[in-house]
Parts: sequence; structure tokens; C-alpha cells
Amino acid sequence: MFMDWMIPVEAIWFILPAYLANSSAVVVGGGMPIDFGREWKRERIFGDGKTWRGFFGGIFIGIVGGLVTNAVIPETFGKGIFSIIILFSISFGALFGDLLKSFFKRRIGKKSGDKWLVADQIDFLLGAFLLSFMAGAILGWTGMADGNWFLSSFSVWHIAFLLVFTPFIHYATNLIGYLAGLKEVPW
Repeated sequence: MFMDWMIPVEAIWFILPAYLANSSAVVVGGGMPIDFGREWKRERIFGDGKTWRGFFGGIFIGIVGGLVTNAVIPETFGKGIFSIIILFSISFGALFGDLLKSFFKRRIGKKSGDKWLVADQIDFLLGAFLLSFMAGAILGWTGMADGNWFLSSFSVWHIAFLLVFTPFIHYATNLIGYLAGLKEVPW
């Protein structure tokens, strides 16, 4: 069975707010670390690379990017407050997934900037999937939506494509960020 040619386009379109949130957090970041420089069990909780400005700036840019895509193709993420909730869940989920990965990365002794293959590339994607699934379920359960936005938008093929495609695009954008002086390491 061949994959429908639109699946990659749709998958990227639906996950674009997560991509924007994750990549823009590096660009707009800096300032006070989320962990305030504190340690837990003799290791930093998250590290200097996870800042309040990057976290909230990334969420904001993800939501704005999603609103733009929603204007280009109406109701991609729903309409009204529903779309804001879905876009927040995707953007927040992406950065929360990255933050959670950083927490566990420190627990296994890896420093900020150390490679952790696969986890470094899909942490934000899994966070975006999980939180937008949960938001969609809650919105469907409360009657604010007809069913779960995540389940009606992402098929198994969309998810599979993104799990394979994202590590490649993640590496490419990180290399660009490194060459532009925005990142200390190219991964």
C-alpha cells in the first residue's frame, strides 16, 4: 500500500506550530533559566539553555504561526477559543516535551549540549502529540468539539511520517542554527 502524497503535506501543516515553537525558543531565548540555576541530586535541573523567555516566546510564536495557518486554510485548528486551546496545547506540548527530555537527560549524566540521539530529535514532537491529544479529548468530552481534534487530524500515517521526517529536519535546522551562531552545537 502506498502512502497518499498529501499525508506528508498535511502532517507538516498540522505540526507546524510545534516546529515553530521549538525552533523559535532558541532564537528568542536567553535570560533567566527556568531552573534558576538550581541543582537536583548534584546536577542542574534543566540547564542554562532552557529559559523563561525562550519557553514563553516559543509558545507565543507557535500560537501566532498556527493562527496564520488557520487563516490560510480556515479551521485547520478549529475556530474561536477552540483553535487557541489546540494551538496552545501543541506549542506548550512541544516545549514541555523538550523540557522533560532535558530533565531526564540531566538525570542520566548528560550535560547541556551533549548528544542524546532520537530523544533530542523527537522530544518536542511527542510532547505536542500528547498534549494536543489530551486537549482534544477534553474539548470533545466537554462538548466544545465534535470528537477529538488530534484523532480527526492525525492518522497513523501522519504520525509515522513525522516520526521519520522530524529527526532529519531537526538536524538540518540545528545545523543552520549552529552555523548562524545561535546554537553551541550542531545537534
